[in-house]
Amino acid sequence: MSARPETNGAKSTILTLQKKKEDGERISVLTAYDYPTARLLDASGVDAILVGDSLAMVVLGHETTLSVTMEEMLHHARAVARGASRALLVGDMPFLSYQADTAEAVRNAGRFLQAGMHAVKIEGGREYADTVYAIVRAGIPVMGHVGLMPQSVRRLGGYRAQGKTAESARALLDDALSLEAAGCFAVVLESVPDKVATAITERLRVPTIGIGAGAGTDGQVLVTHDLLGLFDPVPRFVRRYARLDEEIVRAARAYREDVERGRFPAEEHTVAMPEEEWGEFLATVGPLPARARDR
Repeated sequence: MSARPETNGAKSTILTLQKKKEDGERISVLTAYDYPTARLLDASGVDAILVGDSLAMVVLGHETTLSVTMEEMLHHARAVARGASRALLVGDMPFLSYQADTAEAVRNAGRFLQAGMHAVKIEGGREYADTVYAIVRAGIPVMGHVGLMPQSVRRLGGYRAQGKTAESARALLDDALSLEAAGCFAVVLESVPDKVATAITERLRVPTIGIGAGAGTDGQVLVTHDLLGLFDPVPRFVRRYARLDEEIVRAARAYREDVERGRFPAEEHTVAMPEEEWGEFLATVGPLPARARDR
């Protein structure tokens, strides 16, 4: 793989993100779930790579994120860690890996760091402040996530925008402030009105990362499969920067047609054998069947 980072190669850390907020610079985050994608995203210069529980849907084909397990998340986290050397790596803690027991949450967060992640992300507001505090106290950086929380999709009644009333917007602000106080180094704001996201961003000392939250946050995150046109349907807040779905189908169709018509493999794709060795081989096995000679 020939791609090289566009940046100077400096390692991105939670301090990098904090300095970007303080300097008014935007933060870029994308998801990855495997080694080759991680290498390419790392080479693009993005600040952070999230091994998101969205892999349940865009990689494993589930309807929601609720089905992915810790073992599956760790499997993909290890692959991403082998592929990226510069970006900050964040592992998404899956459903039921932190909700029931604080001690278990700390252990599971630690497993992500053992798998090569630099930080973890959990969904939830004030109700998880104690859990965040315990994980941070164990030396594990935590990214928070409020607004639309996919792991709570059943309780929310679907993928519905949050914070559209004054009361719910105030609740989102309180959640974000509680996560900051508990030690989160950043907070994801998903599917909230842009004005609300901007107001929260202005009141937090730590960076905010928006997804479907307008341009007023300190950074943005997208699911890479959405960005590249590899998954449908596409949320309204996604901009497709490529249509790799069409390119993959085109390439696979061209390959199939070349195979069917005998155009692949060609001579340049084959391994040669010295004629004297070929003759010796035929002397030991006899002449080729007619069908083989005709190919």
